[in-house]
Amino acid sequence: MVGSRSWIGGLLYRSGNKRHGEKTLDYSLSPLQEKRLQRLQERLQVPFDETRPDHQEALKALWQAAFPNTILRGLISEQWKEMGWQGPNPSTDFRGCGFISLENLLFFARTYPASFQRLLFKQEGKRANWEYPFAVAGINVSFMLIQMLDLYSEKPRSLQGLNFIKILSEDEEAFDVLYCIAFEMMDAQWLAMHASYMQFNEVLQVTRTQLERELSLEDIHRIQDLPAYNLLYQ
Repeated sequence: MVGSRSWIGGLLYRSGNKRHGEKTLDYSLSPLQEKRLQRLQERLQVPFDETRPDHQEALKALWQAAFPNTILRGLISEQWKEMGWQGPNPSTDFRGCGFISLENLLFFARTYPASFQRLLFKQEGKRANWEYPFAVAGINVSFMLIQMLDLYSEKPRSLQGLNFIKILSEDEEAFDVLYCIAFEMMDAQWLAMHASYMQFNEVLQVTRTQLERELSLEDIHRIQDLPAYNLLYQ
């Protein structure tokens, strides 16, 4: 797991970017693809800074989206644990993935509010007695996608990475929407596996494998073409 107090032990670092036997591709980016990939990569470089007013406002906005009828008592408060942060100060959990992981959560809450609320409050399926903490799981989904798509490289070298770049050229919000899809896939896999807290690593790995398969399909041209896209509208 990413974060300062590791709730999930190191899966994301162990999984790596390349798989055994995985083929790498060489291709050229169009000017639009290059521009949009660069913008996305610039977002990855922004750490969460609890002293920045815009970052503070984003965190407050996330709380408001999650709990519209509950007043937040402070940016450091035991209330944050209700959303699935590890402690009273969410900023400590962003250290492994940066501001983009907060942007992803906020995008999810604002763009697909019904889906966001359903996952936040674990409203679907027979749940485990020991559930995954929602917010920290969300940070791990962000980190998993960044690794899977090899976004810290000059350009992705896998088929799923290439297909993602094509999708990105059609929709600049593709990464944020893909995040929402991946979160839904993870929760669906969690229920299918009847998983509990200590199995989160396994669930996330299975989710990654499933998402890699979908991104490798030949007829994927838009984010809406992914089979799992429909999970957002259950």
